[in-house]
Amino acid sequence: MKLSLSTRIAESFSDKEKAAVPFEEFSQLAKDNGYHAICMRASAAGIQSSKERIAEVRQILDHLDLRVSMVTGDFAIPENFERGPGALRNITPYLDLAEAFTCGLMRICMKKEEDIPWAQRASDEAAERGIRLAHQCHAASLFETIEGSVDVLRRVDRTNFGIIYEPANLRMCGQTYGLEVLQAFEPYLFNVYLQNYMPNPEGKANVETWVRGVVHFDHIPLHDPRGVDWSEVFHALESVGYGGYVTVHQALAEIMSPAEAAQVSADYLRSLQKFDSYPDPLTGTMGRRIQF
Repeated sequence: MKLSLSTRIAESFSDKEKAAVPFEEFSQLAKDNGYHAICMRASAAGIQSSKERIAEVRQILDHLDLRVSMVTGDFAIPENFERGPGALRNITPYLDLAEAFTCGLMRICMKKEEDIPWAQRASDEAAERGIRLAHQCHAASLFETIEGSVDVLRRVDRTNFGIIYEPANLRMCGQTYGLEVLQAFEPYLFNVYLQNYMPNPEGKANVETWVRGVVHFDHIPLHDPRGVDWSEVFHALESVGYGGYVTVHQALAEIMSPAEAAQVSADYLRSLQKFDSYPDPLTGTMGRRIQF
């Protein structure tokens, strides 16, 4: 497995469109703490960015020998509102962005049944350029439950369309997240997101789910035992032979700085798992190159 750091930890806690830390500083944090790659979001560089800005970000990464594990090309996708699936209707600029970072994986959003044929068309166009599309396990989406996720993956039915396994979201939606889940996801497993929540009826944060209504919670660091059992997660990942990126993807600004979050997360994960030293930016499912 390979360790990646999401630009989400450098975003404003209340506004995903604003970077709380300059990209140069953020990328140096990733390098200093031994991450292999950056998970790129639009707050750092997206389809709204100028060619000059994208080239500048790429130059910073090349200088630090950091890869891009995945691209999320606009703000609507992670916001997960009705505009989220819009990228599927015009995927070309998003593929251009991925190519600019020599990245073979892009995150998308799906909310309704009608998004499925658009996902098929977008996947076909992406396959022509050697790029994969993936959807995160996410509340209030077609990938909220295990059963629903597998159903959509089978119906899209494209070898370059898969899932981003994210156990905390599954847990918030009342789902399990261990070995049995990963065995179901294994044919489609393209990426792994790590974040940690503690359900709390009095919690300041909340998420809207389709299966459980509004769920209140507290943000907690990865090492907090009240959250996800990461030993179980990594055991399950090894059991299914996953060898791709594992990304620290959590907004922790209310409890620690981006610098602290990058460091303590990396230290904790290395206490659980040995990560590869030389990542390959174009690996596919299970960390192997795939052909479309």
